[in-house]
Amino acid sequence: MGWSQNSEGCRPRGVARGVSPGRPARGSGTGSLNGRMERFGFVGLPNAGKSSLFNALAGGGALAAPYPFATKEPNIGRARVPDHRVELLAEMSGTKTLIHATSEFVDIGGLVEGASKGEGLGNKFLANIREVDAIVFVLRAFEKGATGDDVPGPFDPLDHLAVVEIELALADLATVETQVTKRTRALKLDKTLAAGVESLERAQVILAEGTPLYRAGLSADDKENLREYFLLTNKPVLVVVNVADTDLDRLAEVVDPVQKVMAGHAEVLGMCVQLEAEAAMLDAGERQEMLDGFGLGEGALPRVMRSAYRLLGRRTFLTTGEKETRAWTFRAGAKAPECAGEIHSDIQRGFIKSETIQWDLLLECGSWQKAREIGKARMEGKDYVMQDGDVVDFKFNVTK
Repeated sequence: MGWSQNSEGCRPRGVARGVSPGRPARGSGTGSLNGRMERFGFVGLPNAGKSSLFNALAGGGALAAPYPFATKEPNIGRARVPDHRVELLAEMSGTKTLIHATSEFVDIGGLVEGASKGEGLGNKFLANIREVDAIVFVLRAFEKGATGDDVPGPFDPLDHLAVVEIELALADLATVETQVTKRTRALKLDKTLAAGVESLERAQVILAEGTPLYRAGLSADDKENLREYFLLTNKPVLVVVNVADTDLDRLAEVVDPVQKVMAGHAEVLGMCVQLEAEAAMLDAGERQEMLDGFGLGEGALPRVMRSAYRLLGRRTFLTTGEKETRAWTFRAGAKAPECAGEIHSDIQRGFIKSETIQWDLLLECGSWQKAREIGKARMEGKDYVMQDGDVVDFKFNVTK
């Protein structure tokens, strides 16, 4: 059997009856045609521009106001991951439906000094961060708002960064101290916990100094051992420095101090979030005209998504046919069966092989049929490591 959109749309042939059409939890591994969706949480002090960044990426809906805690409940939005390959393959295949990969953005209420001790939104804020895959720090680098009025709070991005990092480190320290006590007690009965306890103890020393774990150069084993505790500073980090529109001509100068501090620990992007949010509310033609007029290039979404993909080590494979052309996200280094599972667990379970070709080579051939005729489409087995830009047709067989 094969998974081919040319004849069966987006449902795999041979899927066992009774498979649920939806995935009950992100990354749960049960059958689905939805794929996994990454979730990014925006973190920063009040008035840093988190809600405006949310609007720039997700197309609006978040309240952006110049006073603390305008966002008390997290705003959750989804954004399409820009990928020109989807449009090109769809044109080749005469596709009726185009589906891009998507990511989820969470605009979390403003952090304040003392959040780790319950100040501001306190524990509610910290709990919301624990649920995301990666954290986007939004650091303010402007003194006045869009109307020219002073905006409360500090406007040095390094001051913002210092507060955010110390609060998250202190919150993690409290978690680690509790776990060290519990696991040390349990170690007396179960010696297999020794490696985990040692990782916790190393983390405790680092966090007690106010250093976030992502700055500490932890080993891969330590990071893995600590993963089960959902520590805030054990997550990947991306930094957005939010500048005033009047500072766009000196963007590199404003961003440079943050880049130096975060070098080797996180990628840093500079942008005027307010302008990006305003552009996101326009239709495609007017949006590009505004972006070009202010010299903003392609806009915030492609820049942030490319950085986010690098941050999480994510890649994209594609499927294309008459009914649907679609982008699917997978873990860099994943083999073909695991990628097949992004489409449906039954395809992974019954995987036989995958017919594979790079997207640009397929476009040169003009169709799947032509690629097969001239020997450009190749058959790959279970040990094939999928590459970004692979276009695939999975062959599988499911038995009850």
